Amino acid sequence: MQTNLVELIKHNPDGLEADAILRKCVHCGFCLATCPTYDLLGDELDSPRGRIYLMKQVLEGTPATVSTQKHLDQCLSCRACETTCPSNVEYHRLLEITNPIVERQVPRNFKQRILRSSILHLLPYRTRFTPLIRTAQFIRPILPARLKAKIPPTQLIEKRELSLHPRKMLVLEGCVQPGIAPNINRAAARVLDRLGITLVRAEKEGCCGAISAHLNQKEDGLGFMRRNIDAWWPYIEDGCEAIVMTASGCGAMVKEYGVQLAADAEYAEKASRVSTLSVDLVEILNKEPIEKLNVNGQQSIAFQCPCSLQHAQSLSGAVEPLLSRMGFDLKPVADSHLCCGSAGTYSIFQPELATELRSNKLKALEESGAERIVSANVGCMNHLSEISKQPVQHWIEVVDEVLANKNKSLIE
Repeated sequence: MQTNLVELIKHNPDGLEADAILRKCVHCGFCLATCPTYDLLGDELDSPRGRIYLMKQVLEGTPATVSTQKHLDQCLSCRACETTCPSNVEYHRLLEITNPIVERQVPRNFKQRILRSSILHLLPYRTRFTPLIRTAQFIRPILPARLKAKIPPTQLIEKRELSLHPRKMLVLEGCVQPGIAPNINRAAARVLDRLGITLVRAEKEGCCGAISAHLNQKEDGLGFMRRNIDAWWPYIEDGCEAIVMTASGCGAMVKEYGVQLAADAEYAEKASRVSTLSVDLVEILNKEPIEKLNVNGQQSIAFQCPCSLQHAQSLSGAVEPLLSRMGFDLKPVADSHLCCGSAGTYSIFQPELATELRSNKLKALEESGAERIVSANVGCMNHLSEISKQPVQHWIEVVDEVLANKNKSLIE
């Protein structure tokens, strides 16, 4: 693709990167076949190829319009197109570079500004979000069905003394997960404890930065990244093996810290090191002798593979074999590459598209005939659980549950 970017951006790092990305695109259209929004809407401008043309126009000086913004907003950032693309076009990076320009050129209406501001001042801060969700859970029984469905029920937390092992790994608590699904990290800690690994949480860590970055507040996002690096660094210097991610959406972002902070002289090297150490929980367990746990699941499971795991982290097909090794019966899920519609805050801003995608995903999961539905990302779990006939859990919670029940049987 020939390009002629405007002088304002042409020679800075973002412009050079955008130019290189645009030149990779050969207009082949393979991306159309795997794009969830193109599949639903059938509009070329709601496909990756169409959006690339729109972004190219903006970067070459054509003023963005409300229509431009609408088509870019409707992108899920699922990155299925990147998995499909034979030219390795880094579509998500082009979107990250272009969206802030569009944001400056096309002001949001008052309602949108208030909604975005509320999200940015609430969701990334667990000390604000968790008390709010606890209050909502307290009054949940008296709420109308529609509101009740949006509030996850309170999780019963099992407290168990864990051993201290020579092998230590950091774990990200993040911002939303401690409020919505606090048992995920506890389950991960209990399973890893059985394998001789201690999970450690750095006191001052927090949001991975994804929420701010995806809502075009780049500097705020970078601030969260720097804070996490500062919180983790003493543990890294002390020999922590890895930074474990139990939310694949967060993992996708932390693995890109090195790219996001590449121009920051103070943090670039540390950010690169953090990205190298960042691993999804499945990457850890796939390297451990899990057979000695003798899980023996004996349940059928349908796994909803989050886009952030299969496309952003290229870990498609990593969880299912692991669960099979533990004795679970993995049921195939139709169109497993398609997004469930959660996509971070997408379900808030694009409820109609998100609802249709969720219905399609749940239909595929339920038609698998599995006894349990599991995922690897708290956002997907919460989104699907709103209308699912059965609970949607993190896969590590199911593993931990089987191990706990096995221990109870032995004691009895």
